[in-house]
Amino acid sequence: MNQAPVYESRLSGLPLLHRGKVRDNYAIGDDRMLIVASDRLSAFDVVLPDPIPGKGRVLTAISDWWFAQTRHLVPNHLTGEPLENYVSDPAERAMLAGRAVVVQRLQPLPLEAVVRGYLIGSGWKDYQRGGTVCGIPLPAGLVQAARLPEPIFTPATKAPPGEHDQNITYREIEALVGTELAGRVRDIALAVYRFAAERALARGIIIADTKFEFGLDRAGNVVLMDEVLTPDSSRFWPVESYRPGTSPPSFDKQYVRDYLETLDWSKRPPAPRLPPAVIAQTAAKYQEALARLTG
Repeated sequence: MNQAPVYESRLSGLPLLHRGKVRDNYAIGDDRMLIVASDRLSAFDVVLPDPIPGKGRVLTAISDWWFAQTRHLVPNHLTGEPLENYVSDPAERAMLAGRAVVVQRLQPLPLEAVVRGYLIGSGWKDYQRGGTVCGIPLPAGLVQAARLPEPIFTPATKAPPGEHDQNITYREIEALVGTELAGRVRDIALAVYRFAAERALARGIIIADTKFEFGLDRAGNVVLMDEVLTPDSSRFWPVESYRPGTSPPSFDKQYVRDYLETLDWSKRPPAPRLPPAVIAQTAAKYQEALARLTG
């Protein structure tokens, strides 16, 4: 059954902690949260005014699938507790079905743990300027979308709403969170990416790059949180149309970015409206990513 898009969730029984670019977080006591994946879409770190129908449910389904696939590598924030334990209103439960999860409340680390397996996006721009990505030297002569000899960890800062994340060096991450914790985050991020890239490739998807978010639990353990390996946090390319030297078509929001690049827009709020055809095509790309990955 088709359901109306959810641009913003509003719950009567739980206090709202934070409304992010895509997710709405509600407090459950002091050690749990309810995370709601809306149908909002952000591009260039700006939230667009038009929702993508069904997007939040797709993101939740893909994240839940990857959390289950990678729990042998890193613990994640899911508690497995049912929504019904905390939301009593039937209409609210219907709106939240498939797009809300109960999670541990963690201390978020102030960084985006970005892993790149291919040379694209801001990494390609960095490489063109000086042959490096986030201070990491790469071989000469690489082309756009080239597969890298090995995946690289290229962290970024977490920008305030409306601002752009900034690529930073590994040494800056060590200064931010400490040498030992920076090393743990880097090693976990690379291990999860390598595992996921191999698994996705077998299903016809190249994961060109991705970003992870981590938090610390009360015992100081590094825990994977937020979302994982979705079309919002990753570049997904279909294997059959991948060609080094060009920017491949994708199953992610790059399609929307490409459309927005054709407009006279400063990449600052307010964002322009999306045509119905772009909304429909974007929704279809998200659904296809879900079908390919999870079957």
